Amino acid sequence: MRTLLIPLLLLCGLSQAAELSPAEKDAAQQLAKDTGCLSCHSLTEKIVGPSYTSVVEKYKADADAASGLVQSIQYGSKGKWGRIPMPAHSQLSADQLKLLASWVMSIQK
Repeated sequence: MRTLLIPLLLLCGLSQAAELSPAEKDAAQQLAKDTGCLSCHSLTEKIVGPSYTSVVEKYKADADAASGLVQSIQYGSKGKWGRIPMPAHSQLSADQLKLLASWVMSIQK
């Protein structure tokens, strides 16, 4: 399943962060709150993990950043931002993962 997810997301246009409507941004922020993302991340300050603006800064030149974020959110990650691993959020649907990744990449300082 995992090997099928990456090409599928790329075909769906996730290689570039999509423009989100205000309603989608609100839904993504609520999803981030509900799933505990905001316990470790904030918009502008490092908590346990990096701030979302730091994530955008690091990956802004990467055309595949949003699809990479989907993978990190779904399966977790380790070593990208330090020693503390990010837990997997495998319970999220493909649409929720795409929404969160697109929202993160849309955040501006």
